[in-house]
Amino acid sequence: MRVGYCSADDGDDVAMTLLPVGHDEADGRRGLTRAGAVAALSTKSGAELTRQCPRLLALLPRLAAALAAQRAAAPTQVFALDELSEAERDLLVDVLGEGEVGGIVALPDRRVAQIQESVLAGLWLIRIEGDAAQPQIEYVEIGAIPQLVRRAAQDFTMSDVALGAAPADAMNVMPVLAEIRERKAAHRPGAPSHVINFTLLPMNAVDMAHLQATLGNGPIQLHSRGYGSCRVLATATRDVWSVQFLNAMDTMILDTLEIGEVPAAACAADEDFQDSAERLREIIEAYFE
Repeated sequence: MRVGYCSADDGDDVAMTLLPVGHDEADGRRGLTRAGAVAALSTKSGAELTRQCPRLLALLPRLAAALAAQRAAAPTQVFALDELSEAERDLLVDVLGEGEVGGIVALPDRRVAQIQESVLAGLWLIRIEGDAAQPQIEYVEIGAIPQLVRRAAQDFTMSDVALGAAPADAMNVMPVLAEIRERKAAHRPGAPSHVINFTLLPMNAVDMAHLQATLGNGPIQLHSRGYGSCRVLATATRDVWSVQFLNAMDTMILDTLEIGEVPAAACAADEDFQDSAERLREIIEAYFE
């Protein structure tokens, strides 16, 4: 199974609609942790589930072991779902459910990859939609963030910031663009991101419009929900991300740019993997043994 994509010279903007991986337009199903799925599991014996879902039963301990061994800085681990039956795949999606982070990646061939973290932080469900030439691809990936996101951020973005001329009535956009360019050039893999906080920086409407036009729209849209929510959007400029925090009323409380790798707000941390491994083992013991 191939994970990722090749660049397309004639790629252009793709209209994107954010849907969870577990979403089914035909019946309105959603991938939130479903009480119905757990209730159905609780009515069946482990032996019956073993007969009905042998490949899923073999996969789950492998996922638990991979979670226990995973670290945020380590390469991700990919598990194909090709061998699962439709019933096994549906049960896997139902049990894993939807975690806090979801989003989409626009690919240069105009397909869209849907990404959804499960309720087990660090375990991701990925669906790359099919078309007339290529079949749909689904797989599970364990890591801080799916590799597809990192690759898109590097391979489908511009390498430099074109400063251009300052627009009329601009206040601070040109110094901000110069700072972005300088920080981009100085950034090294693994180094902390540099944050520019627009909540504290006076920027008028002309500044923001010129900033957005210069940086451009990137191929990645991620959303993290918790006590409030966080939007993480890649710009078309490599290593530059728009990160916006909203309260429970969807009012923006912090508007920033981050210069660096995928923002931490969208990524699983080291401690998440051990917690997720333990939770998955508990699911296996409760419903499959």
